[in-house]
Amino acid sequence: MIFNLDLLADDPVAFLVLFSALGTAILLGLVLHEASHAFAADQLGDRLPRARGRLTLNPLPHLDPAGTLLIALVGFGWARPVPVNPNATRNPKAALAITAVAGPATNFLIAAVASLPFRLGSLEWFSLYRAQDTGGWGIEEYAGFYLGAIVVISIILGIFNLIPIAPLDGFKVAIGILPRELSRSFARLERIGPVVLISLIALPFLTGGQVSPLADVMFPLIGTLTEFFTGVDGRIN
Repeated sequence: MIFNLDLLADDPVAFLVLFSALGTAILLGLVLHEASHAFAADQLGDRLPRARGRLTLNPLPHLDPAGTLLIALVGFGWARPVPVNPNATRNPKAALAITAVAGPATNFLIAAVASLPFRLGSLEWFSLYRAQDTGGWGIEEYAGFYLGAIVVISIILGIFNLIPIAPLDGFKVAIGILPRELSRSFARLERIGPVVLISLIALPFLTGGQVSPLADVMFPLIGTLTEFFTGVDGRIN
């Protein structure tokens, strides 16, 4: 588990704060993430997202019923992918990459905005990974914990979606920026992408945490970006 949950056993308020931050970051992140895909595609001349009603900040067209239910139940879910047609643009390869990267970029923007109170010194940063005493916490401490969780979760969503494995955005970004012949060869891996991704996610559970390629790649990046946005030490280990 990336977050330290030991302190939550004795502090129900901290548990509710973390759960609320998780729901906020994921729900907000999913909606703005998909809306950004639609906006980027529309700006590049692809009118398909507009025609499908996805060029909106209204959450309803973006949310998937099952994915939304899981957000409410377990704090993690998914949204409806935005349909795009890069071939309708002047440069389909570039349009594919730009449209794909717009989603993760929005997650990083959310992290940057939530980081402002820490950058300005208005709130104190509380590590989400290490045990600490919450006995004397008041509103300001819980607010810092809440926003800190939104920062970290938004960064995780951004980094995860940039992994170049289908169906993640990073796969489309790679297709869009690789040289044409290499891009075509890479695109053929799309059908096995979901199997590879699920296998990578399952490895830590199957090996008792001994093998975790995604964590090995993501954790250093999470720490680096957390420090970049907040100005505090965001290392997980």
